[in-house]
Amino acid sequence: MQAPSRSLPLTGASNFRDIGGYAGHGGRQVRWRRIFRSDHLADLTPADVAQVTELGLTRVCDFRGTQERVPQACVLPQVKVHALSIEPTVVQGLKSLLASGQAPTVQDTVHLMEQTYRDFVLHNSARFAELFGHLLESDAPLVFHCTAGKDRTGFAAALILTALGVPKAVVMQDYLLTNDLYRMPHTSAPFAPQEVLNVLWRVQPNFLEAAFHAVEAEYGSLQQYLAKTLGMGAPEMARLETLYLQN
Repeated sequence: MQAPSRSLPLTGASNFRDIGGYAGHGGRQVRWRRIFRSDHLADLTPADVAQVTELGLTRVCDFRGTQERVPQACVLPQVKVHALSIEPTVVQGLKSLLASGQAPTVQDTVHLMEQTYRDFVLHNSARFAELFGHLLESDAPLVFHCTAGKDRTGFAAALILTALGVPKAVVMQDYLLTNDLYRMPHTSAPFAPQEVLNVLWRVQPNFLEAAFHAVEAEYGSLQQYLAKTLGMGAPEMARLETLYLQN
């Protein structure tokens, strides 16, 4: 039987994809068509909406901050949208450099991105715990997203796949798919040089590694982080596997 397509060819969202199909604990495959990740869902066309509706999605978890979310609300009908707000910091950091008269460099941007990922662990773990809570409620199809579907969403996807036993190299491969799929927004007056924007709108292995290094530094291991901070003890982990790994 042919596997479902991982990436959905949508006009209004370029980074909408399924995280199923990977081998997890015991070689059991992550179930297809249960958990999706995406960039924001405000620009979906009617044809996009029809295509996504066929997936049976009932739940949307939105990691965008308030000022991102309000003007660009999800256009999917008949879904429950859960706001798991993590305010963006990188663009604000770059604009602060500009305001101080300092032109942001590629290195500045890389450092800001890495700190953002560390902050996911240090300051925003409660939002990721909420996502796992929604996943544990049922296996009804769910999509989680932020603006570009690459950073907040990328770390969330990495946590889910790792919890399900997907090997680290495969988790990283899934994370880096953003670089093949995501269409950078066009702006007539960019606030930074193109080489800086290329860092801002793409992903690098060291970004995700910064988050996992923070996990190890603060909690000793990912298992401890999942259990103590994300509410994923042994019973919850077992339920996650029951819901999202094939028998």
